Amino acid sequence: MKPTSIEVARLAGVSRTTVSFVLNNVKKSGISEATRIKVLNAAAELGYEPNAAAQSLASGSSATIGLVLPDIQHLYVDAFLARVVASVAEESRAQNMKLLIESTDGEASQNYRRLAKSGRVDGLIVVNPREGDYRELSEINRLFMPLVAFGSPSRSIATGYEFSTTGSNNFVNAKLAVNHLIQLGHKKIAHIGFASSTFASVHSRERGWLSALEEAGLDQYAVKEFANLSADSGYQACLRLLQKNTPFSAIFVGNDTVAFGVIKALSDKGLKVPEDVAIVGYDDIPLANYAPIRLTTIKTFPEEHGQKSVAMLLEQLNGNTAATHHRIESQLIVRDSCGPKLTT
Repeated sequence: MKPTSIEVARLAGVSRTTVSFVLNNVKKSGISEATRIKVLNAAAELGYEPNAAAQSLASGSSATIGLVLPDIQHLYVDAFLARVVASVAEESRAQNMKLLIESTDGEASQNYRRLAKSGRVDGLIVVNPREGDYRELSEINRLFMPLVAFGSPSRSIATGYEFSTTGSNNFVNAKLAVNHLIQLGHKKIAHIGFASSTFASVHSRERGWLSALEEAGLDQYAVKEFANLSADSGYQACLRLLQKNTPFSAIFVGNDTVAFGVIKALSDKGLKVPEDVAIVGYDDIPLANYAPIRLTTIKTFPEEHGQKSVAMLLEQLNGNTAATHHRIESQLIVRDSCGPKLTT
């Protein structure tokens, strides 16, 4: 059997509370250096190791980062999100921090606050918050703990709420993708968002698509639909788009996983990519370069985003509480799914 703190206390001739204070390095406990050494020697002699949960309670720190997803089911279908989570986990481990993964599952406000007040985590990384979450995130950051939001704008202009963020510039990148299609001669460019437009990143990409069309005088042709992260949801969204009978020669799709569902729907309806419809995706997931139709897409470096989210949170835990906003530059990767420049 493993030795207990009671046995350490008995051998050292002190109380169990004194053992707890010494082994958990509780500050300002009033314990003399001689007593501290006596306890440490007794623990070493018995081979006693403090319980991690007890250490957390005594020190006031859990050494744990909370990673909050909008829906845990998204990990099953979204290749980009899985890479972000993996990089956060890897970086947390490298920084000697544990990682707790939670999801809001439709009750964001209550679940954010419940986790923040639970004592289980020292700080939060929130992935893809909805714009309606901004007030609650701002309050949690102000009242409870450090927080970094991944995938949100640096600031909600409508509300002025402020908290640290990291991610790609969704608005600018969407314009980059759509302008590439415009430069190829496409005038009727549809859009399929990768999830509900209540998500900040989805809305920003939608606005970027529409802004590019407006600047080119092509917004009269704008038609859109929204998926729900999976390839199957992209397939269904594309069928709904086709049912609108609004002509288009290209589609900007909000992420690559959804884009593959879109390509399959077009094929099932007798339309070829890129001959009949050009496609640009977003994220550059590994499959994008190896699919039968290699996907033109926006490369967004999810591993770097995950690492930066952890680094920014640790800066706050170390006392730098000012809100900061980090953007990692993205790239347009041109492959086969857009085809050549139109000749007519």
